[in-house]
Amino acid sequence: MEVQLLLSIALGVGLSAACGFRIFVPFTMMSIAALGGYLDLANSFAWIGTYPALIAFATATVLEVAAYYVPWLDNLLDTLTTPAAIIAGTIATASVVTDMSPLLTWVLAVIAGGGTAGIIQAGTALLRGTSSATTGGLGNPVIATGELAGSIFTSVLALALPGLALLVAVVFLIIVIRRLTRRRSHVNQVA
Repeated sequence: MEVQLLLSIALGVGLSAACGFRIFVPFTMMSIAALGGYLDLANSFAWIGTYPALIAFATATVLEVAAYYVPWLDNLLDTLTTPAAIIAGTIATASVVTDMSPLLTWVLAVIAGGGTAGIIQAGTALLRGTSSATTGGLGNPVIATGELAGSIFTSVLALALPGLALLVAVVFLIIVIRRLTRRRSHVNQVA
């Protein structure tokens, strides 16, 4: 495989991981990077690098971030954003992988991009649910701040150092999968 292709795959998976934390932060960052000439998008996703898209993504980012600081609304949002994160992760990966056939690009985008975003979103939803149950929602702003920081950090890292972002995404995935597996085995033992 060509180095450029590997870097675009790493970039896509890194951005997808960021979508698992917050859906619109990575798209805002992608739009800024594309407008600045630092990110090449697939032709059919060139609209991401336009000023109208940047305004829409920035507005959606502010609304999404603010909504996660409202007690109990954050839990409702987790229900709605889990499928949205999978879609966003798929689009994020498909938009930056430019040197593959469309079929392979979309297969990669759905499995690696959507899968990564979905698993990370599931982990954050589980963490928020645990926080809600143990603190009555008082600890959720801390979780929301951590998710925002994770999304910003992962987005910037993916754009600057895609290989390292892929490594960070894999570490996130391992942590989340282990926690989900432990929780499932604990639930099975109790039942």
